[in-house]
Amino acid sequence: MQLQGQHVRPVVVRQRSRRRPRPRHGLPPATLGQLYVGRDNGIGAIRLGLAVVVVLTHATSLGFGWEDLGESLFRDQTNTGTLAVFSFFVLSGLLITRSAARTSAWRFVWHRMLRILPGLWVCLLVTAFVVAPLVALREWGTLDGFWSGPKGPLQYVTGNWFTGVRQYGIHDLLGASTPWGRQTGGSVFDGALWSLVYEVLCYGLAALLAVTAVLRRRRWVVVCLAAALYGVVVVDWIQGRPLLGPPTPHYGSVHLPLLGAVSFHWVMYLGLLFLGGAVLELYRDRVVIHDGAGLACLVALAGSLLFGGFFVIGFPALVYVLAWAAVRLPAALRRVGRRNDYSYGVYIYGFIGQQVFASLGWSRWGYLPYVAMSLAAAFAAAALSWHLIERRAMAWKDWTPRRRRRGPAPVAPRRLPMQALPAGKARAGDAGAVPVAGRSG
Repeated sequence: MQLQGQHVRPVVVRQRSRRRPRPRHGLPPATLGQLYVGRDNGIGAIRLGLAVVVVLTHATSLGFGWEDLGESLFRDQTNTGTLAVFSFFVLSGLLITRSAARTSAWRFVWHRMLRILPGLWVCLLVTAFVVAPLVALREWGTLDGFWSGPKGPLQYVTGNWFTGVRQYGIHDLLGASTPWGRQTGGSVFDGALWSLVYEVLCYGLAALLAVTAVLRRRRWVVVCLAAALYGVVVVDWIQGRPLLGPPTPHYGSVHLPLLGAVSFHWVMYLGLLFLGGAVLELYRDRVVIHDGAGLACLVALAGSLLFGGFFVIGFPALVYVLAWAAVRLPAALRRVGRRNDYSYGVYIYGFIGQQVFASLGWSRWGYLPYVAMSLAAAFAAAALSWHLIERRAMAWKDWTPRRRRRGPAPVAPRRLPMQALPAGKARAGDAGAVPVAGRSG
């Protein structure tokens, strides 16, 4: 009861906020499955950056005859270009496994073919029938004998059309006019294509795992495969077997139809990285992305490169670092490559431009101008390849072969009981068969 003149203070009930408090530093940890959703990720930017790193690395050996960038710094374990290739395979495992698990086998193969082969075919044709004739005119002064011979332009295209490189050069072009040709003693137009055959083999592995329902029901098999290959890497490290080449002398190689020479050593190492990315995808709801773990793996990766143990310590760290970076990059970088993906074109065209510029002697202006010219040419070729070839090829990804239409099934004549017919309408020899009503007599 309220008394006169007495002030009653209202009671205010404060509701607790349901919003989680933000951490003072960094972002809250979450699983890869929560963060890696749709196309909102930094994989496009990372892949483009890796392609640029490959061009930067090739510039030292192709333009100047120096050792590959980072080789001495990394204690002869690898170089920056090969490190970029390793990273490509991790990202492929992450992306391709998701595609293989969600689509049918033939649709998966169709998508992979559309993404790789049309761009490669045009690159081979441009190299053999546009770039190589111009180089021949400059080095020979004529095209006599260019179109024929065992190592001619046609053989270059037919020998490399299915990703396996069985002919690196065309005649002896670029052999004596480039630092790389003088070092290797032969003609090389596009040495960057060597890794495509291993990419295709990984696609085949993903398709096999999808067909056998491993990706959906027995994902632990992928973990076992990755662990087995990691065991091989550890044994190689203990015995001091370096990863050279390809090819490498430790495990030999095999010649496969369409694919050419395949090094077992590189199959195991690149396959391990691919499976590492696949494991992340298959266990994305259990893999926690934490900024502290990402920084720790980045330090471990750098330490293994600078002080040793890269393949044993750096490989697992590299897998996690790439997944962490893919979901933690700023929003502006996550938009790179979402509509236009130039990374493949930069990778396959960069080597060609660098060889041509080196044969013209343009590397005499220094490393930075040579790199600038190489990147400008690579991006121009990549843009043309994407807009004219690759994107148009991917427009066919939903194409389905039409099944042969069958004609309508014949309708059996309707038979009526004998009692329903007027007398005398059944013909001789009908053996009880009754003609369709209205068409007898």
